Amino acid sequence: MSENIEKIKCLIIGSGPAGYTAAIYAARADMKPIMYTGLQMGGQLTTTTEVDNFPGYANGTDGPAMMEDLKHQAERFGTEVRFGMVTEVVLSTEVGGIHHITVDGSKKIEANTVIISTGATAKYLGLESEQRLIGGGVSACATCDGFFYKGQDVVVVGAGDTAAEEATYLANICKKVTVLVRKDYMRASKAMQHRVNKTENIEVLYNTELDEVLGDNVVDGVRVVNNISGEKK
Repeated sequence: MSENIEKIKCLIIGSGPAGYTAAIYAARADMKPIMYTGLQMGGQLTTTTEVDNFPGYANGTDGPAMMEDLKHQAERFGTEVRFGMVTEVVLSTEVGGIHHITVDGSKKIEANTVIISTGATAKYLGLESEQRLIGGGVSACATCDGFFYKGQDVVVVGAGDTAAEEATYLANICKKVTVLVRKDYMRASKAMQHRVNKTENIEVLYNTELDEVLGDNVVDGVRVVNNISGEKK
């Protein structure tokens, strides 16, 4: 059984910017890192079309191209990048202990060091039109992509602190921000609610859900539905 267990110095879980940064440092320290990418190679940034706020890209770049650059840099120093999903990690509590990892439910690995850089995943609604228009007007990061919609009308879906923060940020650069709240109240902290309500160009629509994102290649608008009356507009 032990013959089927791969033994490595350093395992990196996740292939976003943090994972590749860790890989570059680990490789330069001669730790011979092996990275498992997860299902979305390159992480969440690969869903972003234009990246203008990352140092070193004077003329901007796009998410997939940037992640390829990071991948090539990590590989240049000796990182081995593998496509696969880590499905189980048993971390040792002993100093200098060996950690046990399972990949894709079957492959066994023993590692001296495990770096977990699994990042975050945006919580989308799951509409076909929403997924189709990611990068064409649908975004999960106001601070990343808000600049591209400067002076336009935008919609924020959500009622928590994140939605309130995104809405108030966008209100500074966009013409109007409409916040869609599924219930008849916001879940955001009172301080964030006060900030939203005091911002003149933010309109909050309660009991309102996103029914469809409209547009062929880029977003032209949205269709919303009142979940009390059933009215759509």
